[in-house]
Amino acid sequence: MLIIDTGDSENIDKALKKYKKKFEKAGLLRELRKRKEFTKPSIANRTTRLKAAYRQQMQNAEAEGGPGSKAGK
Repeated sequence: MLIIDTGDSENIDKALKKYKKKFEKAGLLRELRKRKEFTKPSIANRTTRLKAAYRQQMQNAEAEGGPGSKAGK
């Protein structure tokens, strides 16, 4: 449960903004979506490996002067 401490003079909009930020940091919505359906451990491992490979590929392209860099001009 998220608890937000608000002063007597604090605006309700500020309190709501604090709540939303705390909610996002806690990752409750992300966890709820993840628990909505079961994923096999092998599928979860495969997706993490694919994401890691994609991230590595993007870092290599950026290091080599990929799209958007001035190295090739």
